[in-house]
Amino acid sequence: MAYKIPHRCPVCDHEMKISKLACTFCPTKIEGEFSSCKFCRLPSEQLVFVESFIRCRGNIKEVEKELGISYPTVRSRLDSVIEALGYGAEKEKEPEANKENSPEERIRRREILEALERGEISAQGAAQQMRKRT
Repeated sequence: MAYKIPHRCPVCDHEMKISKLACTFCPTKIEGEFSSCKFCRLPSEQLVFVESFIRCRGNIKEVEKELGISYPTVRSRLDSVIEALGYGAEKEKEPEANKENSPEERIRRREILEALERGEISAQGAAQQMRKRT
């Protein structure tokens, strides 16, 4: 009987490494420290979701039907898998950086500076508005 490899230590909850491999045909055994793939480390509920997502070719409506869950739940589970695979942090950083340099943000800042120049707002008021993000 084949058991699923535990990826978290049951004592301290840190990541576990694979230390021994054996051939299923001959008596060859290899010992060392081996990593498993990112997908192998996903909990079974996330693997079921990923398999369904792939089977449905990424069509969220089909995933909804297959798993009997709502659109927001599909999006939430997809975000959870993305984060578990290590891509969540990049996703969160990008919008903030893009927001600061967006055309809308540049226009907003220019309007604040023009209002300051015309004397419609004080320097303190302009500074407060610059700190606010829309």
